[in-house]
Amino acid sequence: MNRQPHSNSREIIVANAIQQVVSELRLVDVADYIAFIRLESLACIADIVDSAAELYFMPGTIRLGHGGEAHVGWTAYPSIVLDLELRPRGATVYFQLTLTAEHASVEVNYVAFDDASPNPDDNTAFLETTLEDARIRKTAPLRLTG
Repeated sequence: MNRQPHSNSREIIVANAIQQVVSELRLVDVADYIAFIRLESLACIADIVDSAAELYFMPGTIRLGHGGEAHVGWTAYPSIVLDLELRPRGATVYFQLTLTAEHASVEVNYVAFDDASPNPDDNTAFLETTLEDARIRKTAPLRLTG
């Protein structure tokens, strides 16, 4: 795939947006990911992704895409690659999340906008805004007077 000049900025936006979700995904043992991927139990991984995402995003915003890969060998740490989709209002981001022993990384494969601007910078700004709008925020409790 040919990388476009605005891909790096979109990867940063996606990585920052899903940082808390990634922390939740890391709570699952790597052996479970390996087993689910090798046994093609993608519904189990989809449930894990949904459970991690529901704490931070509106329902349906983040979901498992076409599957994942488990890279396991005798001489290296395992790595898990999950195909994920971000679906905030007005955009769809297809990306891969790679989880390793010490790091996580995001590679955006494609971004589709419902109403794309001819200016890529405008589209990137829209992506950042719509991801922020899809987040679930804690609100301050109401103070009752009486």
